[in-house]
Amino acid sequence: MLLDRYSRKEMADIWTPKSRFQTMLEVEKVVARVAGKHGLIPISAAKAIQKKSNFCIKNIQENEKKTRHDVTAFVQEVARQVGEPEGSYVHWGLTSSDILDTALALQIKTAWDVLQKSFTALESSLHHRALENANVLCLARTHGIAAEPTSFGLKLLGFLWELKRNKQRVERACLQAQVGKISGASGTYSTLSCELEQDVCKLLGIKAEPLSTQVVPRDRYAQLVTALALTATGLERLACEIRHLQREEVAEVSESFISGQTGSSAMPHKKNPIYSENITGLARLIRGYVSPAMENIVLWHERDISHSSVERIMLPTVFILSDFALVRMAEIIKNLQVNKERMLQNLHSAGGVIFSSLLLKELIQSGMPRMQAYSLIQSISLSIKNKAKTDFQKQVLEDKNILSHLSKNKLAKIFSLSEREKNLTQRVNFLLKIK
Repeated sequence: MLLDRYSRKEMADIWTPKSRFQTMLEVEKVVARVAGKHGLIPISAAKAIQKKSNFCIKNIQENEKKTRHDVTAFVQEVARQVGEPEGSYVHWGLTSSDILDTALALQIKTAWDVLQKSFTALESSLHHRALENANVLCLARTHGIAAEPTSFGLKLLGFLWELKRNKQRVERACLQAQVGKISGASGTYSTLSCELEQDVCKLLGIKAEPLSTQVVPRDRYAQLVTALALTATGLERLACEIRHLQREEVAEVSESFISGQTGSSAMPHKKNPIYSENITGLARLIRGYVSPAMENIVLWHERDISHSSVERIMLPTVFILSDFALVRMAEIIKNLQVNKERMLQNLHSAGGVIFSSLLLKELIQSGMPRMQAYSLIQSISLSIKNKAKTDFQKQVLEDKNILSHLSKNKLAKIFSLSEREKNLTQRVNFLLKIK
């Protein structure tokens, strides 16, 4: 798998079987502690569970071969470790989902702690490179076609602001998924009380589900997966931009290429945007889990377990891949090679048509009817593109209709890159100050 750096290992460790059972044990211990205080189980049993409860994964696996039920196998192992008679009070009054869903809330809470650091790493990279390239002019393109001058810093800021929105979405989704339930079988509190549930969840640092059935409603997790899918799609949008800009006919940026790296086993000249392509693939995987997450919302009556197999794969996967993609993109942006000369070359190669919208505005303000001005500029620009003429600005300066409305000094200002650079730099610096 792609978990080749510590930050991803940190995330992956949250979802290992050992971590999962350890989190379930934490829930069992807190429930026993609160149940003892409420007088529902003997204090001696509550203390014994706190002190002696443990597990051996191998023993759980062996138990599960017989029980065909992982929570039962887990409870049997913990009870064995505690010993009788106190071990009989392990899992007292609980149903499996009390432990599973509450433990899942804790895993999501820990996963968000890791994930937000990865968000911050990419935010920092984008912020730094946007500031660094605030006055680096390049072509803005629509439909893949040259449009107007922009700055590379402003281009990067668009992705930074999208990232901030996605971070807020994921944070909200993680918070609303950090809910536990200790409402027992069918969610009816037939054995334990809602007061105990509140106390347990408070001690665990999460909220209690206001109205569970036998499970926490799965729309919470669907919202979380959707938020992560939106984040992945935002990363893919940035990756796609890098891939386009690295094409040799554009050549405005390129991913870093270290000594000894190869782009092709057959073509030694190749330098490919492999990391950005990697982000694209990861985004496809993450988005693929949105549909299963939605399907998991619909369960039979108070519960079934059709959601269980999906979530055991889905939630670890979307968190691990999201974390990996964020940190990988942070590295891509940090080491991105920006070809400022090629950006200027591409600007000039457009032949000045990139100033057509500003020229249109000035002609209208000078009194020329809009459609007349539009048709006039379009005719000149199309002649440039068809190579009947070679320089848009030169043709404009020779056009009597335009000169009758705008002076040559005014036209020189319209075609000035320095004026555009000044305005764009101010815009980037203004946006960077907004929190």
